[in-house]
Amino acid sequence: MYIAQAFKGLHEFWRYIIGVVIAIFGVVIFSFPHMIAIGIETANGNLDLSRMSDTSYIMSIFEPNLNLVFVLLPFAGGLLALLLVVKFLHNQTIKIFTTTRKKIDWKRFWFIFFLWGVVSSSFVLIDYFISPEDYQWNFKLMPFIILCVIAIILIPLQTSFEEYLFRGYLMQGLGVLAKNKWVPLIITSVVFGLLHIANPEVEKLGYIIMVYYIGTGLFLGIITLMDDGLELALGFHAANNLFTALLVTANWTAFQTHSVFKDLSDPSDMGFTEIFVPVLVVFPILLFILAKRYKWNNWKDKLIGQVIEPPKEDYKILE
Repeated sequence: MYIAQAFKGLHEFWRYIIGVVIAIFGVVIFSFPHMIAIGIETANGNLDLSRMSDTSYIMSIFEPNLNLVFVLLPFAGGLLALLLVVKFLHNQTIKIFTTTRKKIDWKRFWFIFFLWGVVSSSFVLIDYFISPEDYQWNFKLMPFIILCVIAIILIPLQTSFEEYLFRGYLMQGLGVLAKNKWVPLIITSVVFGLLHIANPEVEKLGYIIMVYYIGTGLFLGIITLMDDGLELALGFHAANNLFTALLVTANWTAFQTHSVFKDLSDPSDMGFTEIFVPVLVVFPILLFILAKRYKWNNWKDKLIGQVIEPPKEDYKILE
């Protein structure tokens, strides 16, 4: 049903190709401040040019709060461009693009936002009490307050761009093209995971971490299709990145922030618990909870069924 929302607008596949290009262009345009800042530092001789291919080094060039702004701004540009594409290239409203319901259900968003925020934070706190030697108290009031402002404003834009692009735009576009649901579910999950391959975590942990990234993409795709909307995926992703940025950082992660804790553990020691348990245990439990709460059924059709264009009289082009 959610993929079929695409039929409420202009949905020729060439439009999706152009739309993705425009979204990427938005990302590039909003990357200019970071590139200009790096150019200035380079001109001033403050950078080690031999390390410019090292993602961890690039992430440490600027003060953490400023660096976070530079890292997140491109996603804001991508989101703006994508929403303009939906409105003007596809003649579709943001509400139609987001959900099959009569209006966007913010209760769904906030339910999973706080649920996953509490659960993910609990994992960090439990690990802190079990292995306090792996953590350093990193809290500084003023930098943390600034971090909160930046994170609360920009991180939801970053996560919303990724959800609207993968679980929304590409899910609908590929679904219309393939005429089924399993192809866009698999492709968007794999591509979502692979786009994280440049993260410094991959360099430190190895390609096994891709199991987590692809598994997370699959989980987000499943809840989108089962719930016929993006509200749950938007809420989960925002909570995951926001609570992580505020609570814990490390020298080898994509987000290096003025968080409460700094993780000092050796990333090479991460194994089954950190990578496989979320995908194989935690996410299935979350699916069970959400299925009970929102009374999901007909899993087979919603996840691998056909995408059928409704009668024209039911899906006329929106004015």
